[in-house]
Amino acid sequence: MDVDGLDGDPPRFRENKGRNQDSAVIRDLYVSLEEVFTGVTKKRKITRNVLLTADGRSTLREEKILTIEVKPGWKEGTKIIFEKEGDQSPGKIPADIIFIIRDKPHPLFKRDGANLVYTAKIPLRDALRGTLVSVPTLTGQRSPSTLTRKRRNLKQPDVSKDTVFPIQRIRRGRVILSSTLISNSL
Repeated sequence: MDVDGLDGDPPRFRENKGRNQDSAVIRDLYVSLEEVFTGVTKKRKITRNVLLTADGRSTLREEKILTIEVKPGWKEGTKIIFEKEGDQSPGKIPADIIFIIRDKPHPLFKRDGANLVYTAKIPLRDALRGTLVSVPTLTGQRSPSTLTRKRRNLKQPDVSKDTVFPIQRIRRGRVILSSTLISNSL
């Protein structure tokens, strides 16, 4: 075992000097907005080749379950790495398996960083007079929000009554109200 710590890099141990590692295996892991809100445990089954002898002449096909703990508030693009869980082959380090968090499409919301955007369809007459919009949340509740007209511009308030995506322990996202005007309802 060698210790590598030249050029100011922190020392790290090298078990496999001179061996190359196979390319990483990358897979997408789709999660719903509700799962990102609460956190979820996902399991994925992999099948890999395992060496039975050092010369590599004898291998075994092995099935393994990888458990992924999706934490509340994880962003799309977060990578979960399982080191050296890929196929084993003679003279090579097994590949890493990487899962990348992807958001499933949601029927009501679009994700914008830590925030959710909800688009309400509002008749033009109601938008001009001002109206109360009932905004859904991921918890199934509804939050009322008033849409008002101010000097020919429609003011669209942020609805911040529901904490959406807990990012770290102190920062939380909001539900942002966007509107689409329907003109044929006068």
